[in-house]
Amino acid sequence: MNTKLTLRLDDALIQSAKRHSSRSGKSVSRLVADYFALIDSQEAAAATELTPRVRSLVGVLSGAKIDELDYHRHLEEKYR
Repeated sequence: MNTKLTLRLDDALIQSAKRHSSRSGKSVSRLVADYFALIDSQEAAAATELTPRVRSLVGVLSGAKIDELDYHRHLEEKYR
């Protein structure tokens, strides 16, 4: 569903947006929509960004022969 949105912008900024629009072949509405989609995707990426500690652990067990049974054995030994 498309809904109309009214923006109040400086005249020079509007003219700049219109020039960019004609050069890119996209409407000003499409440029604004693309910008908001970009902001949304960047926020989603930032929300899933790994902490430094987790990043340091990535790949530590690659190639290891550890399975769920090993984990159960570990827990049994730990809580005896």
